[in-house]
Amino acid sequence: MNILFLTENFPPETNAAATRVYERACYWVKDGHQVTVLTSAPNFPEGRLFEGYKNRWRQTGDMDGITVVRVKTFIAPNRGVLLRSLDFLSFMVSAVWAGLWLPKPDVVSATSPQFFAAFAGWVLGAWRGVPFVFELGDLWPASIAAVGAMRPNIFLRLLEKLELHLYRRSEAVVALTKAFRDNLVERGIAPEKIAVIRNGVDTWRYGLSKKDPGLAREWKLGDKFVVGYVGTHGMAHALGNVLDAAEKLKDRDDIRFLLAGAGAERQALMADASRRGLSNVAFMGPQPKDAMPRVWGLCDVALVHLRDNSVFAGVIPSKIFEAMASGLPVLLAAPDGEASILIEDAGAGLHVAPQDPQQLAEAVIALHADPKSLRALAEKSLAAAPRYSREVQARHMIAVLELAAAKRGHEASSVMAPEAKVS
Repeated sequence: MNILFLTENFPPETNAAATRVYERACYWVKDGHQVTVLTSAPNFPEGRLFEGYKNRWRQTGDMDGITVVRVKTFIAPNRGVLLRSLDFLSFMVSAVWAGLWLPKPDVVSATSPQFFAAFAGWVLGAWRGVPFVFELGDLWPASIAAVGAMRPNIFLRLLEKLELHLYRRSEAVVALTKAFRDNLVERGIAPEKIAVIRNGVDTWRYGLSKKDPGLAREWKLGDKFVVGYVGTHGMAHALGNVLDAAEKLKDRDDIRFLLAGAGAERQALMADASRRGLSNVAFMGPQPKDAMPRVWGLCDVALVHLRDNSVFAGVIPSKIFEAMASGLPVLLAAPDGEASILIEDAGAGLHVAPQDPQQLAEAVIALHADPKSLRALAEKSLAAAPRYSREVQARHMIAVLELAAAKRGHEASSVMAPEAKVS
């Protein structure tokens, strides 16, 4: 099967969408499918081109058997609404233009949360006369309002109408969580065309790793109990609450918070930590994908943190699966929802209320004070990781794409992992 997949983010970028699309596509190529990924020059999240890349109108390359077509975009850092919207819109236009000149695929798919990438995918599918599959990675534009980036207005209402139009016109929808699926069904999208295929991890890329002595020494973490947040520092993550918790633990020289990554809030967080004199918080910049095992290896606990908003109750951050594959207990600070159920069912960690620094600080102290319980949580976390195999998910996704290519998207709901089944 010839697959055209649109995503604005792709390796060497390391965010969730880039990783998910790339790792699954590797399995599709291995199984004999032809995969073309239409994307932009890597620049996320800082809005700066990665070394060795240029922002050209079109450049084609090969990555592990995947044909990668990169198009010119208006590049902007991952903060603010106006410039990021211009970035998204420019990718939509460039991707549609470039896609028209590619060999005709059997199926077109695109992933959100970059909503306009999904629109471009639908346009290309309609223009080329092939089915379109919408992979729903985030409830956009609802998440924009949830983080306060934009107040509800006529523009958001128009985007929601367009969003629903894309769901209705797609041959099938792949939702990353059951909550996303339920949201669509409540808004009138046919349930039989929606498959739930959760995010996951290639377990072989991670595994148990000891603290790298040199890296631990560089960041002064060698003899510390390290609570590590690894990922985007964005508005959805409310990491100011982590600084509040760290402030409550300023006198505990044996505990450190490690915040590794980049994002719209990073500079403000660093400035705030400096202003407060939080020497117990270390900020590590974004790291390449192959360095992630070493970064996770510095941590005793993986912190997963989300804003206190009901929109995020349906989100399962991909860092949960990386932490599990690294054999780390997960400390989840998020609304009650799918992520908390996943952690509690696996016995893989603790769940505390979102944006409650006292609860977060107390949970860190409790984990540090009970090494036996910490080890038990770590063992259960590692044991749960294979349930979310990226290879298995790639097989499920290709099954949906094959159904869509055969104009049988109404059967997509049958393609779900056991843990994603709905009653």
